[in-house]
Amino acid sequence: MSLQTEVMTAMKAAMKAKDQNALASLRAIKSAILTAQTESGASGELTQEEEVKMLQKLVKQRKDSAAIYQEQGRDEMAQEELAQAEVIEQFLPEQMSEEEIEKVVASIIEKTGASGMQDMGKVMGLASQELAGRADGKTISGIVKKKLG
Repeated sequence: MSLQTEVMTAMKAAMKAKDQNALASLRAIKSAILTAQTESGASGELTQEEEVKMLQKLVKQRKDSAAIYQEQGRDEMAQEELAQAEVIEQFLPEQMSEEEIEKVVASIIEKTGASGMQDMGKVMGLASQELAGRADGKTISGIVKKKLG
């Protein structure tokens, strides 16, 4: 089932349940899909990789907004953003644990012969490709810094 079909099905369920938070999240996904399809041109279909990147971007936006709201002492708004991020994350592939990410990063460091922070770009590039959709860039970056530093 395509992402668009899954989102539409979930939207119907959210409408019936009168779940405004889920509905807002799902509408954001639908809007992002339509925008991406328009930008992609004639085919109008998104690859799974493009869908995952789009969903990750939406989750990151929600989490960044929540962090800003928390800094400003607006906890209610922050909770709303985090709840929306949770709804969007349901459509992402299973995320890897930190231990699994560490193993992958360690093998990349071993393969490339990286020895210090000067090799971070090379390691991050390979790690980002290999872990695309299954790990957050910030988490990958933190682990790479820890291993190389």
